[in-house]
Amino acid sequence: MDFKLSEKEDALREEIRRFAEAEISPDFIHNFLDEESRDEDWAFAMSISKKLAQKGWLVMAWPKKYGGQEASYLEQMVLAMEATYWGIPGLGMGISGTAWVGPSLMMYGSEEQRQKYLPLIAAGDPDGVWCTGYSEPNAGSDFANIQTRAVREGDEYVVNGQKVWTSCAHRARWCWLALVTDPNAAKKQHGISLLIVDMKSPGITVRPLLNYSGVHIFNEVFFDNVRVPAANLVGQENRGWYQLMQSLAYERHSVGAQIYGAGKRMLENLVEYVSETKQDGVSLSQNPVIRHKLAERAIDLETLKMLSYEIAWKMSQGVIPIYEASRNKAYGDCVQERMANTGTEILGAYSQIDQNSKLARLKGAIQHLYLLFPGITIAAGTDEIEKNIIGQFKLGLPKSY
Repeated sequence: MDFKLSEKEDALREEIRRFAEAEISPDFIHNFLDEESRDEDWAFAMSISKKLAQKGWLVMAWPKKYGGQEASYLEQMVLAMEATYWGIPGLGMGISGTAWVGPSLMMYGSEEQRQKYLPLIAAGDPDGVWCTGYSEPNAGSDFANIQTRAVREGDEYVVNGQKVWTSCAHRARWCWLALVTDPNAAKKQHGISLLIVDMKSPGITVRPLLNYSGVHIFNEVFFDNVRVPAANLVGQENRGWYQLMQSLAYERHSVGAQIYGAGKRMLENLVEYVSETKQDGVSLSQNPVIRHKLAERAIDLETLKMLSYEIAWKMSQGVIPIYEASRNKAYGDCVQERMANTGTEILGAYSQIDQNSKLARLKGAIQHLYLLFPGITIAAGTDEIEKNIIGQFKLGLPKSY
């Protein structure tokens, strides 16, 4: 079987490389999601996002009428891999919008909603930035246990409740919000709906949650009698659970290509580091233990790439990935953890130094990944949840409840 890219995809890779060389300084450090934290990083990322949109890359696989190029899913995956490899920010500005809100609106949204929101996302507009309101203090993996309520009053819903770990809520204009519209439903899943909420609405409070390294990605979001037009309901009332499952599949399958691109660059940097660094007069690259570990990481990344290609191919055949998306998410988490651990073992004490120190190695990327990966394994669904989905939809195993 030939896994080589066609001339079209190779040309795209070369174009992305030239874009990175022209727009991104060699001294720029791009860490996953960190662009949401500092104002100057966010401003730069938004400027790059606008340029990506102008080139038609931001949502290149979308239909042309919504701002896309109708490119192949493989081209879109190549873009994700190459952009993260070169450290191009802005491709995921309000990644909720480009990766799953947009595709979900195409499936379940009204035409009015599509016409209003999709062009903003495709243009890299600040008003096209989204956050996703799923998790709550008592509802993570047990998603059906969410308590945020929406009560219909005439042409509006009145929303009350709290969300937590909401990425980009302090930057987003819109929230893709899951909430309860029928608290008396026979099954909790049958009482959940999706609303589009303007983050500038009165009654919304956003509080920062800093991660291990002091970076502001996550937030708590409080809704106090927030009034939302009933026209902002996505799909059918009380059918949100089923729509959300598809949105989560879009979210999870988008992760693998990004992990591959960033991981490949990190692996190459580690190989360069061990080739240039000596211990007791001998290059670290001659240490058989280090060689073996780096070879294992290379195999991990190539496996993830093949799994990502499989999803792109299936989507091109009209297949909606379910278990495949969960598989890639769970495996991608493992790949990041292994890369962080291997890098930490190779760098030793230097792996504890962040990017702000002149003693930092690899621009502090290893330390950043080591602090980040525990949270990433939880985001978009824990590995345990992903494995349950694989067991149910691929292996045909019975539910445990």
